[in-house]
Amino acid sequence: MTDTSPTAPQEDHHEPNLRPTPPPGAYGNPSTGDHGVPSGGGQGAPLRPEDEKLWATLIHIGGIFFGFVPALIGYLLLRERGTVIKENTRVALNFQLTMAIGYVIGVILSVVTIGLLIGLAVWVVTIIFSIMAAISTNQGRPYKYPLAIQFFNS
Repeated sequence: MTDTSPTAPQEDHHEPNLRPTPPPGAYGNPSTGDHGVPSGGGQGAPLRPEDEKLWATLIHIGGIFFGFVPALIGYLLLRERGTVIKENTRVALNFQLTMAIGYVIGVILSVVTIGLLIGLAVWVVTIIFSIMAAISTNQGRPYKYPLAIQFFNS
């Protein structure tokens, strides 16, 4: 004989999707070929003021650990996305390039003992002024580094 017992309804035990749904148009419009990827050299949508402050603060602090690299990346990628970020990346890049020159002079003069003192002085100046710039930027005030050669002007 065949078992003809009715099958119990199966319960749905999967977890709900907790990922946020992107807003309409977040991935562009595929029918027009726009896939939501900004084109051009870093010319995306303008940054919100709080994002500009955040990026500018991070670029100033990044100079302590990575020299002129964060300022250069920020200058090349973010300068067209707001006036605050453009000015902060410019002044940070000028300062970090000036400090890089100081480090090179310290290395060259390390043959004599004075080079070590120059390198130490540049390191301390970089830390102090970068922290001052980050604090000022985070408070919404512009900062001008006192010892920077102006390689890049507005």
